[in-house]
Amino acid sequence: MKNILTILINVFFLFLSCGDRETQASSDPPPASDITGFAKGADVSWLTEMEKARRKFYNASGQETECMTLLCGLEFNAIRLRVWVNPFDGWCNKEDVLVKAFRAKNLGMRLMIDFHYSDAWADPGHQTIPAAWQNMNLDEMKQAVKQHTIETLNLLKTNGIIPEWVQVGNETGNGMLWDAGKADKNMAGYAALNNAGYDAVKAVFPDAKIIVHLQGGQDNSLYRWLFDGLKSNGGKWDVIGMSLYPGENDWRQQNNSCIANIKDMIARYGSEVMICEVGMPWDKPETAKAFLTDLVTQAKNIPNSKCLGIFYWEPESYNNWKGYTLGAFDNSGKPTVALDAFK
Repeated sequence: MKNILTILINVFFLFLSCGDRETQASSDPPPASDITGFAKGADVSWLTEMEKARRKFYNASGQETECMTLLCGLEFNAIRLRVWVNPFDGWCNKEDVLVKAFRAKNLGMRLMIDFHYSDAWADPGHQTIPAAWQNMNLDEMKQAVKQHTIETLNLLKTNGIIPEWVQVGNETGNGMLWDAGKADKNMAGYAALNNAGYDAVKAVFPDAKIIVHLQGGQDNSLYRWLFDGLKSNGGKWDVIGMSLYPGENDWRQQNNSCIANIKDMIARYGSEVMICEVGMPWDKPETAKAFLTDLVTQAKNIPNSKCLGIFYWEPESYNNWKGYTLGAFDNSGKPTVALDAFK
């Protein structure tokens, strides 16, 4: 009880401070009202850590503005947040996710939750089993996935927060929770762990759409291999998620390949598709804007609205935050023209 009360108190005071900044930025446009249709999203999982480090955000006029409020003014309508199991510094644990999700809810933004099922980054090069799960067999690990998923989502549900989409794993082009769920060694194990997460989400939020998210959205052979393998092993998903990080000189080709892959996934599996991550160097804003404008236009033109939306990955990162340079804010903390592509 004490832990929950502490969480709620922290959320309350963070919300108050957010409100103070909104008052200071009263000239900003109102929060996003488009809560259906194409998702125009941003992953801002670093946000609370950046605020703790006293990083500030400014609108085009130089007025300090709370980051999510600023994104609303740029016509973003969705937020994506990652979850780590037991991170060493606490950032992106379920309590930190609640703080950010609460803020997004109060701005009327749609929400995607991204389970990494790791204590730190899960991506094509790392799918590390959480320390507390290291000695578990497959059945025990399935139970741990279930418990972690349900606990996190119940914390959101208790606070009136309902995610529209939930990722079961992050960039799982070769499975997750290696080696128990490493797809090229044990596709059946990966499918079993994936389904443990899928069923856990549906137990808390039956209407949430479950995303299986892979890297390399332009790589059709990877997607066919992974989803054929999942399908043959009884794997479950609602939406196929993609990442796309093209170079500044090959983005047209990458966009076209990604769109062709989207169309193939829809035809082959009957799935909806979400582009869960995109990014390009912050100091090439005009090129990034052209890349995003083209991708948004092509994605929106997918027949029957089967491409659900696009999320920029950590656009708010700036001034070499964590060494990341693919954000969409300049070194003064203002958004670049790249984000105009979402208007």
